[in-house]
Amino acid sequence: MSLRTVLLSIASALLVVAILGCDEGRATRAFTVGSIGNVQHGRELIRGYGCGACHLIPGVHNARGTVGPPLIYLSERAKIAGELPNTPENLVRWLQNPKGLEPKTAMPILGLSEDQARDIAAYLYTLRGSEGSSWID
Repeated sequence: MSLRTVLLSIASALLVVAILGCDEGRATRAFTVGSIGNVQHGRELIRGYGCGACHLIPGVHNARGTVGPPLIYLSERAKIAGELPNTPENLVRWLQNPKGLEPKTAMPILGLSEDQARDIAAYLYTLRGSEGSSWID
């Protein structure tokens, strides 16, 4: 086998690995939503805290804010706040103390307990799919 053939074979194999490994910026999940918190309570908390004044949030009445990012595909994003890996632990930390993780954020500290933050995170992780519809595992 010539050196050129070997190099082409290696390059082809690397290209296949790169293509198969590409997730288009989407996160993969090794958990179920129900293991994080109470989805329905999270939705109620989102409505009660007025999160929709700043965010577009599917499934929450009048949640059409444009100050913060739309949360329509939150569960499919690789990052939270553009820099934290999108994991339940990081989302709960972000919800409880956004300024502690990103001091220049406009996101307010709402005074959420860990259980409240877990419930909100559980609801937010239901936001996925081509239409961003909310559905539960």
